[in-house]
Amino acid sequence: MSFSAQTQVTTPVLKIAYEQTGERRREEGVPVILLHGFPYDVRAFDEVAARLAARGRLVLTPYLRGFGSTRFLEEGAMRSGQQAALAQDLKDFMDALGIERAVVAGYDWGGRAACIAAAIWPDRVQGLVTAGGYAIQDIARAMEPAVPEAERNYWYQYYFHSERGRRGLEQNREELCKLLWRLWSPTWPEAETAFAASAKSLHSPDFVEVAIHSYRHRYGLVEGDPRYQALEDLLAAQPPIAVPTVVLVSGANGVIAPADQGATEHFTGPCEVRTLPGVGHNVPQEAPEAFADAILSLPGGIAFKTAQDADEGKSTADLR
Repeated sequence: MSFSAQTQVTTPVLKIAYEQTGERRREEGVPVILLHGFPYDVRAFDEVAARLAARGRLVLTPYLRGFGSTRFLEEGAMRSGQQAALAQDLKDFMDALGIERAVVAGYDWGGRAACIAAAIWPDRVQGLVTAGGYAIQDIARAMEPAVPEAERNYWYQYYFHSERGRRGLEQNREELCKLLWRLWSPTWPEAETAFAASAKSLHSPDFVEVAIHSYRHRYGLVEGDPRYQALEDLLAAQPPIAVPTVVLVSGANGVIAPADQGATEHFTGPCEVRTLPGVGHNVPQEAPEAFADAILSLPGGIAFKTAQDADEGKSTADLR
């Protein structure tokens, strides 16, 4: 089952391209927003979305800034890839579509945006699925070394800190990103074939600039976009997440060790940790049934506010 035709919605900063499947049937619960990572795109969720739509859920999958057909509205806007920008994009996306509450689920960059939304705007998040655990960056401690095995896995981040790395991503984006797919999902035989379907999303004119800024900002090497500083200040406190959460730990993740994925001290609400042996970094595409099941296990509820609801003066609570 494929998504419906790609469409776009305009937010204060971006024209966000997204794909949608399923119907807006309020009795089946809140919408589900699926958020991809770097260097992936919405194709990671094709099978997950099919499973959710078959259960009557409305599924939305936006292309993150710098990917696919998502574009900045202003030519001179900073091509920031910082964590606060990704989270604000998610909130703006929901606002633009009139989504009061949603289940949010993601991995890598998308998991970070989902975690931030759950921590900062819990009234907008019905439930969270995060592959890889608590993903909010602790930038103040970014220069503290990890164990050598982890440092080896982060070679690409240090590469992007240099001009050589920026040029390498620009000139060899498909070769480099395909390599990351293989390294991060070492047990997934379909990685190279699946990459071909997502590769075109890496040719956005903003891809390199957004990616390089992301991997430099998280280490405190460059300034962020001032418009997101207030949100970054909140994230510096490593805020807890109180919404119902499922943490997916991928046992064969080639970039983040399982021991670094399942910690629960930042999750103060209901939280279940599920381990997926033999699954790599691209969890939704490698284990779509497990990813969809995690979403369906979260509380539902009805929170899609329609124009008719507004006319009748009904609140979200009235619809539950």
